[in-house]
Amino acid sequence: MRRHFRHHDLLRLFAEIARHSSFSDAAAALNMTKGAISYQIKTLEADLGMALFRRTTRGVTLTDEGLRLLAACQTRYQEIEADILEMKGRASRSLTVGVSTYFAARWLSPRLMTFLQRHPDVQLRIQPMIQFSEREMQQVDVAIRWGNGDWGEGVVTPLMSLSPYPVGNSSVAQKVEALGMGVAISQLTLLRDRDDSNAWSDWLTAACLPQQTRQDVLIVPDPNVRVQAVINGQGIALMDDLVSADLEAQLLFRLSEIELPDYGYFLVQPNGTVATDAVATFSAWLRAQS
Repeated sequence: MRRHFRHHDLLRLFAEIARHSSFSDAAAALNMTKGAISYQIKTLEADLGMALFRRTTRGVTLTDEGLRLLAACQTRYQEIEADILEMKGRASRSLTVGVSTYFAARWLSPRLMTFLQRHPDVQLRIQPMIQFSEREMQQVDVAIRWGNGDWGEGVVTPLMSLSPYPVGNSSVAQKVEALGMGVAISQLTLLRDRDDSNAWSDWLTAACLPQQTRQDVLIVPDPNVRVQAVINGQGIALMDDLVSADLEAQLLFRLSEIELPDYGYFLVQPNGTVATDAVATFSAWLRAQS
């Protein structure tokens, strides 16, 4: 057994010398003396009964036997590294998912136990997100984001089509019923999710209504806060069927039948991240649930 371990150490040393093509450079990289390295290689050559290096004035070159041995070593070491990575992956399949608290509370959370029961080996972490900024996205493996998917960053795939429509509180609903949407909307504040969002512009176009001015807009990035702002009468917002409980409780009222069919929830894999097996497993589960 000791001989096998000695051969393993000597073969690692042999591969390092072959990489540097120099006893001196390999010695410096390994913090060893050139004499110690030379002695170790002579010992390996004696054990194997073959010359592995040709000594030249510029360093060393591999013999034919040395080339074959190096190819065998590299193949084995690559296999070992791959096995180690696979073992580490099985031991700890961690996954960080970025999602708004609105979607997490109203759709994801009630279903999560199913995923955890089916995949107990995945260590899941839910990361609350609001702006889905580049900085936030670099902290997650995958994100679930609302919009039309036209963000131009990361790998974007459709997850769930939930078309948004305008909602308001009871006072707003009465105003819309009395004046009509075309007149009433010009007197209302539009709550947007972010400054560069085109959702309201797209909806107004779909409804054949004039665009609103910037003074008619209030930015409320957090969807939960936006829902509460609508209930409190601060404006109207584009929401989806995840507010169905608020509609049933008559805290919110749907103001129009016109929807935006291209909008919904998308899976976004941030740029620079790896599509791990855990990401694939979670994404497949999400699609099955939706």
